[in-house]
Amino acid sequence: MAVLRAAAFVSVFTTIGIVVSLAVPVVNFFGKVSVWDFLTGTDWSPNLAPQSFGVLPLVGGTLMVTAIGLVVAVPLGLGAAMYLSEYASARNRARLKPILELLAGIPSVVYGFFALSFVTPAVLQDLLGMEVGFTNALSAGIVLGVMIIPTVASLSEDAMSAVPQALRQGSFAMGANRMQTTLRVVFPAAISGIAAAVVLGLSRAIGETMIVALASGSQPNLSADPREGMQTMTGFIAATAGGENPVGSTSYNTLFAVGLLLFLMTLVINVVSIALVRRYRQAY
Repeated sequence: MAVLRAAAFVSVFTTIGIVVSLAVPVVNFFGKVSVWDFLTGTDWSPNLAPQSFGVLPLVGGTLMVTAIGLVVAVPLGLGAAMYLSEYASARNRARLKPILELLAGIPSVVYGFFALSFVTPAVLQDLLGMEVGFTNALSAGIVLGVMIIPTVASLSEDAMSAVPQALRQGSFAMGANRMQTTLRVVFPAAISGIAAAVVLGLSRAIGETMIVALASGSQPNLSADPREGMQTMTGFIAATAGGENPVGSTSYNTLFAVGLLLFLMTLVINVVSIALVRRYRQAY
């Protein structure tokens, strides 16, 4: 019993350890930089003189790439889930679902190079004729969406498959066809699991590092044009962590300030996910 209890508390202690490790550098950072300027400033240049620590360009880049990823992943993921749950035969489901889940096993650095070497030049520039730079938020967001499709699809398919067959049979008995049953009966009945899948995909997208570090760009840019290069919060952390900023300096402590903000954003998303699941959970 003691071993099981210890295993259950590992995640709790890990979270506490992360917060403690961030605390001292963050306190030192905000001892020199205003919290208001950090959260509302639009100029991020911690390594240039004069230094500026407005984090909004990084937050904007993160939200832009994440939003594009969700636009790609949610429709395709839910469509795949509906097909696997409601239309595919047992044999096809057994074959297709593992293949779909293989996308989640591809290293993110491979996705990043795929965005650079194929999506940007072949799809965006040649096929669609778009004027985009070598690095841009659109390419990074598209590939990020492809990466989180398995998360959305697999969890949503599990939620839809858990809906009792009696609900489907009752819908068919009322004269509904398969599509009507899927959209008006199965989907609403599985909405808590589907919402959790989407929010989990959102959390995965916000925390992704290598795709955005390679494909999105390394210049902070607060813009509404996804064709431009943008640096995300995780991209900044990845680029700066291997730099030569002196330990304890303000520019070094920006890593922990941005990391704490990212941690809080992910925490809020998880809290919202739990609230949604509890609010719409169905018991059968």
